[in-house]
Amino acid sequence: MNTEYEELKPLSLDDDNGLKPLSLGENDEYQTNSVPLSQTLTTEIKNKNSNFVFFFGNPQSGKSVILASLLYYLSSQVGVLRPKIGSPNSQEAQTLLYDFYENIRQGILPERTTVGKVLELDLVFEPNNKSKKITPIDLTFLEASGEDLRAINRGGNFQSHIAKYLSSNVPLTFIIVTSYDTAHQDDTLINEFLDELERKGKNLRPVNVILVISKWDKSGKMDVENEQVLDNFINDNLRRTSQRINAYELSKTFYTIGNVESDGRNQRITLLNLDTAGILSNWLYSSITGYDLSYEGTFWERLKWSLVNG
Repeated sequence: MNTEYEELKPLSLDDDNGLKPLSLGENDEYQTNSVPLSQTLTTEIKNKNSNFVFFFGNPQSGKSVILASLLYYLSSQVGVLRPKIGSPNSQEAQTLLYDFYENIRQGILPERTTVGKVLELDLVFEPNNKSKKITPIDLTFLEASGEDLRAINRGGNFQSHIAKYLSSNVPLTFIIVTSYDTAHQDDTLINEFLDELERKGKNLRPVNVILVISKWDKSGKMDVENEQVLDNFINDNLRRTSQRINAYELSKTFYTIGNVESDGRNQRITLLNLDTAGILSNWLYSSITGYDLSYEGTFWERLKWSLVNG
């Protein structure tokens, strides 16, 4: 999927402070890394009839901030986002979403994801676009700590709490995150992850893989003048990844959440900007459904709306 970067109006991320994973109680299937893959408790995915969104990136790359702002955008700008009724974590998801929204609204960045667990959010997104083409979709967001994701380095293997998703036959979309200031250090790790996806039989296509350059505000700008600026950055800092993107025509974009200030110990969002959250949200929805969230409807739908609103 091609993105017209002249129209992008970014945001600003600073250090990634990940999200707290859901606590499912004493039988939390993600509590331990030592359960063998053959154990049903570890390998079973309960909500298979969903669209899974897997975040990949090093610690403090911006994954958790992107996830939090993405959820906030979907629920505050373009529709309703709610826990999926009957899912194993619906009550915990409701609590977590509340904390997300309140924290973002108050300018508080999310906390880092706990090592050894996967944050799994089973949600339903209901767009406010009234076209019959723009339908509700199930979304399951997955985020693991960057420390756990590093296990793939130098030919290593993911622990079972991560590997089970990559080994399962479920619809998976991959959001690969690297930050503006550390991208040059992530090239090898990203390629090892893409190699692992291909070994698992995951086809790398523009509609299911996107590279996100987070903290773009550290470039001194909140947007890119044109697509070539982003391409040049990727070519210079992620040379092998750039070849992969060009070969498979994978999607790419940049990200920032607004103005972030630090007092030396804590960081706060002082001016929230959701423009790039909107860009990534629209890419995600259209990659799953084939329609943009801003789809204007069929001719007859537009005619009906004009008569009603005329």
